[in-house]
Amino acid sequence: MNLAFLGFAMIIVFMALIMAKKLSPFTSLILVPVAFGLLAGYGWDTLGYAMDGIKSVASTFAMMTFAILYFGVMLTAGMFDPMVDHVVAWCKGDPLKVLVGTAILAAFVSLDGDGTTTVMICCTAMIPIYNRLKIKKIYLATLIILQNCIMNLIPWGGPTARVMSVMKLDAGEILAPLVPGMVLSAIYVVGVSYYLGLKERKRLGVAKAAASEAHKVEVSPEEQEWKRPKLIFFNLALTAAVIVSLIMGLASSAILFGVGTAIALVVNYPDQKIQRKVISSLAPDMINVVMMVLGAGVLMGILNGPEDAGMSNAIAQFLVSVIPESLGRYFAVIIAVISAPGTYLLNNDAFYYGVLPPLAATAEAYGFTSLQIGFAALMGQAFHFLSPLVPFIYLLMDQTEITLAQYQGYIFRWCVGIFVIFMVMGLALGYLPVL
Repeated sequence: MNLAFLGFAMIIVFMALIMAKKLSPFTSLILVPVAFGLLAGYGWDTLGYAMDGIKSVASTFAMMTFAILYFGVMLTAGMFDPMVDHVVAWCKGDPLKVLVGTAILAAFVSLDGDGTTTVMICCTAMIPIYNRLKIKKIYLATLIILQNCIMNLIPWGGPTARVMSVMKLDAGEILAPLVPGMVLSAIYVVGVSYYLGLKERKRLGVAKAAASEAHKVEVSPEEQEWKRPKLIFFNLALTAAVIVSLIMGLASSAILFGVGTAIALVVNYPDQKIQRKVISSLAPDMINVVMMVLGAGVLMGILNGPEDAGMSNAIAQFLVSVIPESLGRYFAVIIAVISAPGTYLLNNDAFYYGVLPPLAATAEAYGFTSLQIGFAALMGQAFHFLSPLVPFIYLLMDQTEITLAQYQGYIFRWCVGIFVIFMVMGLALGYLPVL
């Protein structure tokens, strides 16, 4: 119980310090968990658990490093310029069209099941448009996250794959009950984009001037020299090859983006002096993001602590113990409700491998099937990407220039709608039964 209390307290203190702007997110991610690890009695092992956490995000760290470099090189070379110019021209300076287009783009890009890729592609393509039309970039962050949390439920996405392994379910078996909610939620997000677009159209109007000036990207003379208009088709083909390989799972995303970055640099900038300048221009954005990923690893490592005896495990036991037996017939709904704070306070591994098994054993004793339990456990994914334990949200916040407090405070209200849609569909179709 003490460890569970410390785990909850650690997350609360971490969030409070960031929202009160007493510490930066990076320093909070390092100092707060170390302090609570010492309070938990881990001693010098606290630093060992922190290192374990850093190792656990190593693949994410590598992927983000290469992904930021790759899309940064593509942006520098001008691969997205024609697309951005045509989209802005088609939108005719209308923020409504831009926001609806963002929602649709985010939905399709999210089908690869990877948040980092979605953020990089959507932000690289859309931020120039948002900047030119002066649209609020928190709306871009909102639409990306809403669509990504829905599409992340596909079987090759992280949470569903974990549920399939724990509950021994086939991909088609778990996907079938999820599809109706996913379709309605995606339509709901398009509706949100339409509503936000109307607000921005009212605030900004339809910018005729922006449309007429859309065909030129304002860059410095040096950046203009780095443009490679003759290589646009090569760069598009290379990007398509990387993304298709990613979706097909031909290799790890870090390796694919690493190889893609190397090829892009050799072809676009064979002169090594220019290569170094291009990489140096991209380095600040890359460093800011990957530092946050490493910090999140420290937080996760100390939260997990010693195997089967850390704060994450204590939180799991606490969540199971607080449910009275009299509520047994509502256990599927209870698991769905628990999954919301559960996947926020814990990473997906900790929740689905730590919390779900004891919950599932209890639910099965009450007569619930593996499919019903697995479906219920995925409901909380509507809120998972609000968690400070999700590494790629720091990339999104960096790209859209918003704080964690702004990010969570604004996007939460729209996540509620997705949660309600899935819950209603589950109850209506019998996947969240009351026995």
